[in-house]
Amino acid sequence: MIRSYMLLLFCVTLWGSNFVFGSMLVKEFPPLFLADVRLLFTSMFLLIYAWVTKKFVKINSKELGLLILLGLIGTLANQTAYFNGLLTTDATTASLILSMAPIVTAVLASLFLKEQFTLRMKIGSGLALVGTFFVVGIGAGLSVSKGVLLIVIAMVTFSSSMIIIRKLTQTLHPFISTVYSTTMGTLFLTPAALLTIDPAAKISHEGWAWLLLILTAILMQGVCGIVWNSQLQIVGTGKAAIFLNLQPFVAMLVGFLLLGSHVTAVQVGGSLLIVAGVVVASIRSKKAPQGASGRVLAEQTKSV
Repeated sequence: MIRSYMLLLFCVTLWGSNFVFGSMLVKEFPPLFLADVRLLFTSMFLLIYAWVTKKFVKINSKELGLLILLGLIGTLANQTAYFNGLLTTDATTASLILSMAPIVTAVLASLFLKEQFTLRMKIGSGLALVGTFFVVGIGAGLSVSKGVLLIVIAMVTFSSSMIIIRKLTQTLHPFISTVYSTTMGTLFLTPAALLTIDPAAKISHEGWAWLLLILTAILMQGVCGIVWNSQLQIVGTGKAAIFLNLQPFVAMLVGFLLLGSHVTAVQVGGSLLIVAGVVVASIRSKKAPQGASGRVLAEQTKSV
């Protein structure tokens, strides 16, 4: 399990850094256009890799249905709600709402996947949530508005997509499910991006911006997508989702190192709470049965 936790931590570190790189890229490209182009490069990387390694497999009607659902909910609805919500909602409020995604995911996993939501996970989630509140901005003062509701939809659709991925990887190898789901999401998002882009919008001609866009697409959305989905089989959706609470901490640290962003004592204290929450939620009791995780690991090994 330590190896799985380290891999999850690796993904979250890159994803947390992505907030900083994203803040740089969004100044060079329209937001929805940026999201779509990144997915296009991610899809091309995954499709080429799958072709070279001969990983393509036929899918049944149930798997196709899950892929379509994932494309509609996890990509089209999520990205549309998120970027439109940001038009009228400040980043601090949006971050605070989105930080609730791991808790919602764990609850959905317990309802639909019958995964155990233990007392330790509840305590850890609570600590991490409080820590996230401090990191992204204490006292943001939420108010119900169209923008806030859209961000809530983005958070719920993200959590729902993790449940769909978990269901999909029960019959389809995590890697190929990542390939198909990313490609399907791109097919849904591309028309929306093309239809909504402003002809007068700025599209960068800077080489560094396009290079950063491509690198983040391949590393953070391609490689990390494969690693994350594979570890869901071993760790479980609810427990893996709790690691996502580390993203604000990583974003704050990388922002300080690369951009010189101001870090307050309250944010540092909140970051420590996040780390504590992840540790509490992830640690396993010595008396806990090994059967479930062992069977999943065996199934994972067979499918490689």
